[in-house]
Amino acid sequence: MKKKIIFIAAHRFNRSPSQRYRFEQYFSFLNENGFDCQLANIISAADDKIFYSQGNWLKKILLLLKFFLKRCWHVIQSMQYDYIFIQREAFFIGPPMFEYLFKLTGKKIIFDLDDAIWLPNVSEGNKQFAKLKFPAKTAAIMRLSSRIVAGNIYLKAYASQFNHDIVIIPSTIDLNYYKIIQQPISNIVTIGWSGSATTIQHLKTLENVFEKLKEKLGDKINFIVYGDENFENKNLKIKGIKWTSESEVEVLNRFDIGVMPLPDNEWTRGKCAMKALQYMALAKPVVVSPVGVNKDIVMEGVNGFLAATDEEWLLKLEQLINDAALRKSIGEAGKITIEKDFSVAANGKKYVAVFDF
Repeated sequence: MKKKIIFIAAHRFNRSPSQRYRFEQYFSFLNENGFDCQLANIISAADDKIFYSQGNWLKKILLLLKFFLKRCWHVIQSMQYDYIFIQREAFFIGPPMFEYLFKLTGKKIIFDLDDAIWLPNVSEGNKQFAKLKFPAKTAAIMRLSSRIVAGNIYLKAYASQFNHDIVIIPSTIDLNYYKIIQQPISNIVTIGWSGSATTIQHLKTLENVFEKLKEKLGDKINFIVYGDENFENKNLKIKGIKWTSESEVEVLNRFDIGVMPLPDNEWTRGKCAMKALQYMALAKPVVVSPVGVNKDIVMEGVNGFLAATDEEWLLKLEQLINDAALRKSIGEAGKITIEKDFSVAANGKKYVAVFDF
């Protein structure tokens, strides 16, 4: 008989990058290895449009009540499962009430940690709820968990204060989905960034660098900003493109160089380098900030470049722009890195072993 896992998460299937790269893409692998997986999300597609919009406070309060009742039902449902997998938190606000209720079921709880979520952080549309977030509850959730899956060594170091059963599994890429699409031959080099409205502030730190490149190289370069459709830079002729699951791989394939700028702080050190992994999976050369796990993934001049200052960003981007052979060799090395260490196939057995206790 198959063992049953209920995955406690916020969003519907294929809506959240965090869910997709942390557990959803392993569902078929788990099913093939004797497990039955069930996603227990609380936000529907219709709810999503309201909950992450500006304003609509009365509707949002009613949605929170709806979400609360849904999660109560999930607690009841969880009694039929062998494992309860909690991604980040069971509920957006308040103390870890649901996590304690899940603990009372006597089931094995696995907690997934892919960001420094013990720090205050809230979406732009819901800043008014910031005081209700209770980020300190992360420590309590880790204490009551049977096992923790951490995205990198930095997150493991923090989690080890509260729990000693910790497995590191990086965020991974499904190479059956991330397929390389050959692009038309062009003399124009496209520098691309993929992210969201919450991380667009990081890209903005490169605007001066991009403008200097544009002044020097003119029409030889082009820029794509993918994920925040509200972003615009008229000087650079950039209009952000909205993220959709259907367009993601096609748009990322249009990049010639992928960038991942990050400030160096406690929150960003917990990041799992997802942007860089996406670019590398499609054999795109990357330039990234030397922050957190980026320094472990990117080997300078081998499978990518590290840039800490504007001068370094300019130097390394210009080097890649002017050398097509270098872009190709760095990109190919990056893809090998993904295949070897950061693909679903490379981590599948380790992921199944998470539930072997």
